[in-house]
Amino acid sequence: MSADAVVVGSGPNGLVAAVLLARAGRKVLLLEAADRFGGGLRSGELTLPGRVHDLGATVMAMALASPAFRELELKGVEFAHPPVAAAHPLDDRPAVLVHRDPRRTAEGLGRDAGAWLATVGATARGGLPLVELLLKPLGPWRVPPATFLRAARFGAAGLLPATTFARRAFMTVEGRALIAGMAAHSMLDLRAPITAGYGLLLASLAHLVGWPLVRGGSQVLADALVAELRSLGGEAVTGHRVRRLAELDAPTVVLDVTPRQFLELADLPPAYRRRLERFRYGPGVFKVDWALDGPVPWRDPSVAGAGTVHLGGTLEEIVLSEAETAAGRRSPRPYVLLVQPYAADPTRGGHTLWAYCHVPNGSRADMTEAIETQIERYAPGFRDRVLARHTMGPAELEAGNPNLVGGDIGGGLASLTQFVRRPVWSPAPWRTPLPGVFLCSASTPPGASVHGVGGWQAARLALSDSAP
Repeated sequence: MSADAVVVGSGPNGLVAAVLLARAGRKVLLLEAADRFGGGLRSGELTLPGRVHDLGATVMAMALASPAFRELELKGVEFAHPPVAAAHPLDDRPAVLVHRDPRRTAEGLGRDAGAWLATVGATARGGLPLVELLLKPLGPWRVPPATFLRAARFGAAGLLPATTFARRAFMTVEGRALIAGMAAHSMLDLRAPITAGYGLLLASLAHLVGWPLVRGGSQVLADALVAELRSLGGEAVTGHRVRRLAELDAPTVVLDVTPRQFLELADLPPAYRRRLERFRYGPGVFKVDWALDGPVPWRDPSVAGAGTVHLGGTLEEIVLSEAETAAGRRSPRPYVLLVQPYAADPTRGGHTLWAYCHVPNGSRADMTEAIETQIERYAPGFRDRVLARHTMGPAELEAGNPNLVGGDIGGGLASLTQFVRRPVWSPAPWRTPLPGVFLCSASTPPGASVHGVGGWQAARLALSDSAP
């Protein structure tokens, strides 16, 4: 197949790269091995007919904050915001709620109100310029003094383990638990460096842009990107698995794959190959989707309005759960990340719900009972609402998307080492030693989430390298 540029893989990074190359006048061919475009943006009827479930990402804060998606200005995609961005239920006291308004959030934290505004609130006040800086790889950048100062303050706190940061900055059970729930998105041991940074950034995005969903399902965003590509003259093909780069006839190739797939696709220089072989994947997830006959019966009714719910209790409980997973053991009382799309989007055919917990990479354990027990802990009678359920462990997730190696939805361990070496140390880590070949998956900076920045950066490099 002949083209100016071939993009392999249609996750959000691959789709963004394809559209940007096409907008620059390149003849683009997008190849996807699965029967639908989207990668982590796919949706489907997993439980009952007419119930729309997201197979991967649902909450799209990064899509609104991302410079890549802001540049695209896609039409036909509507973001729906829940009344409450996130909630963190606790056993013996009211749930902690994260609102768009930082001051309203702070009011619910009592003695920690000032601490929230001075940490998470300060990050949010850095605005999109600060987010853009944090989404770039390490390197020399021209940064306005005000943004540089905010970034320095963020870095001083963000480099800390979440445990250290939570105990230094917050006094209450509520404040510490809320930070732990945010930081646990990193899928790291919360005693590890930079886990505070993950929590701070995610929490601040709730204030800066919100934690919205795509109305109708995440597939709508993927389909809009494919439609944009085709409107620009690009070609998009599903059901086509690329096994070797030699199959492709194009001066530019952009790969939305992880290092493991790249090693299989190409003959690489030995030194670069060894560096990729050292790339580490993170824990996997076990995911459950439910069709319910009504909303989750939360003990604290305020949780009903939250798009995202963190279940895991106190800082100490969440730390223990994530430490067990990081050590390669199954946590009997796991931290659970739950999303109730119906809080924001009534167009998905009824009360659909999903949740996952972290498990050791490649784990074969069935975590359905453990996850549902954590939900029942805060929503007694939940199981009585279940009409149907669908489960996916690491093996099923990887079978549906080879980039999810061992169930790792993050494209690789998000540790400090791999924050600066993702997948290798380089001022332009999207460029490979092969002329005209670029990587753009979540295994490249800035890592996981629906922001498209890996594809945006790879496309910009490709256009720069091929400019006359």
